[in-house]
Amino acid sequence: MTLADAAIYSLAALGLLAFLSVTVLLLTWLERKALARIQMRMGPMRVGFHGALQPLADAMKLIAKEDILPSWADRRIYWLAPLAVFVPAFLLWVTIPVAQDVVIRNLDLGLFYIAAVSVLSVLGLVMAGWGSANKYAIIGGLRAAGQMLSYEIPFIMAILAVAMLAQSLNLRDIVDGQSGAAYALVQPLGLFLFLTAGLAELGRTPFDIHHAESEVVGGPFVEYSGAHWAIFFLAEYVNTFTIAVLTALLFLGGWRWPTMPFDGAAHAALSVLWLLAKAYAVILVIFWIRGTYPRLRIDQLMAFGWKFLVPLSFLNIVITGVVTFYGWPLWTLTLLSAAILAASYALIRYHAGAGRKRTSVTVRQASDLRASGGARR
Repeated sequence: MTLADAAIYSLAALGLLAFLSVTVLLLTWLERKALARIQMRMGPMRVGFHGALQPLADAMKLIAKEDILPSWADRRIYWLAPLAVFVPAFLLWVTIPVAQDVVIRNLDLGLFYIAAVSVLSVLGLVMAGWGSANKYAIIGGLRAAGQMLSYEIPFIMAILAVAMLAQSLNLRDIVDGQSGAAYALVQPLGLFLFLTAGLAELGRTPFDIHHAESEVVGGPFVEYSGAHWAIFFLAEYVNTFTIAVLTALLFLGGWRWPTMPFDGAAHAALSVLWLLAKAYAVILVIFWIRGTYPRLRIDQLMAFGWKFLVPLSFLNIVITGVVTFYGWPLWTLTLLSAAILAASYALIRYHAGAGRKRTSVTVRQASDLRASGGARR
């Protein structure tokens, strides 16, 4: 690599960092507004037009806020943990294209690179808990490690099923493979697995078990404040945007338009806007899930991953392999995937109803026992 190439890649990295930082500011405002609409509130309105400058005010507050270091903390691990969480989130964007020719470095094994790098952030969460030397932070870090390692399996298996359909690990080839139909129509089960496992890896509601304030007082970040806490916050929203863009690339056709009459720079600009529109639609779904579903318990969280998502991910691989190996039409995969997804939903509803029935019977028996005891007394 020449000096000129290094300068070009450095400028591209700085531009990408600026773009992701602005995106995070926009996402914080959008999430507040979306949650406010769900809860029939107005959301931010004071700072700027409809509160548009509120994220900037929050960023300035976090930068200026006093950064406290606990005297009992392990300084080196404590300072390195935010970087260990943010750097993998940033490195993912080295190979994520936002248009046919708009990417820092297109890799033939791009999906393999994404699956490998995305696992590294769990190290930063464990380091944050351990370096804080706080028992609640350590519990939060270990919870995060168990959760992310568990849900990494269905996440990678969903990616592998897409690679089987496209016969490539290159994201450009995967988008081109959706010229006939988006993979969301071919693999609805794969879309469900990828988005659900992605939410769990993000640690967003209803999978924010390592943040659970009512149980572990803020999780592995409880001892962080100021700019260092802001880096964790930045990494979370960058990962949210990453999952949304990957969902658009892998399952929603990426930047492909139904018809594209333009060429050159106009084509690239419209392709980027079209991809971002799909990504922000996915982000609104993520915000809607946060405003709708309650947090799972730790036992429910792990059981949902190992007893439900992991078997479904292997089943998704099997049906995809059968259809592609025998050359069946893709609509057969759509029917199989939709049928398995519908049966899984019915099974969840049945178990939820049975659980509520057992709970009501137990409560009624306890009430009868107290009443009979009171009568004897």
